[in-house]
Amino acid sequence: MTRSLIVLTLNERDGVEHYRDFLSNPPADEVLVVDGGSTDGTVELLQEMGIRVVTQQRKGRGEAFRCGAAASSGNYLVFYSPDGNEDPQDVERLFAGLEAGADMIIASRFLPDSVNEEDGELLPLRKWVNQIFTFMANSLWNRGRPYVSDTINGFRGLSRHAFETISPKSYRFTIEYELSIEAMRRGMKIREIATHEGQREGGESKAISLPVGIDFVKFFLSKVLEDLRFGGHGLRRRRS
Repeated sequence: MTRSLIVLTLNERDGVEHYRDFLSNPPADEVLVVDGGSTDGTVELLQEMGIRVVTQQRKGRGEAFRCGAAASSGNYLVFYSPDGNEDPQDVERLFAGLEAGADMIIASRFLPDSVNEEDGELLPLRKWVNQIFTFMANSLWNRGRPYVSDTINGFRGLSRHAFETISPKSYRFTIEYELSIEAMRRGMKIREIATHEGQREGGESKAISLPVGIDFVKFFLSKVLEDLRFGGHGLRRRRS
């Protein structure tokens, strides 16, 4: 089996209903859902549709990524959330990028042809914060290679080999940032496609800005300290 679409849900019944046709026939060899404990009927709807559901035993977005990778069979993994923000038409493009040789491919909200949910707002704070973290990651770990414009978006694909090589440890929303940074540190082939971020299909965002921002600062500093501790090469700890 080659392509695995891993769908992440937590109270996304409205989104699942909206994207019912896509989820029932995605451009993948298998589709499975990792659910974080929905109470709005999401799981029941998915089961009615005949889609396999894996329930997380421990909460957290990072745990959802690991559960999905462990439960899937494909060589290429695409992570997708049916919340309205992520364009399902990009799933095929993400798989194609992996099959063309990328270790990781990200649906970027910040390329010239991209559309970000906050475009047009007077104070796009989430966009600015994202770009600050992205700039810092590129400056420290991605010098000499193509700039990665969106290190934080969860709508992305990885080869199974890349995912298992990185072996991410994050349990919360830093999972995507960790995957991006560790891929940079290892010199993996990172590619991006321009995506159009849409509006949510019901429900509320699970990422509360201030606590998530604090998590990102702590995670970034931990990686910087790791590099300083090991003479500028934090990977030594992983290889020892």
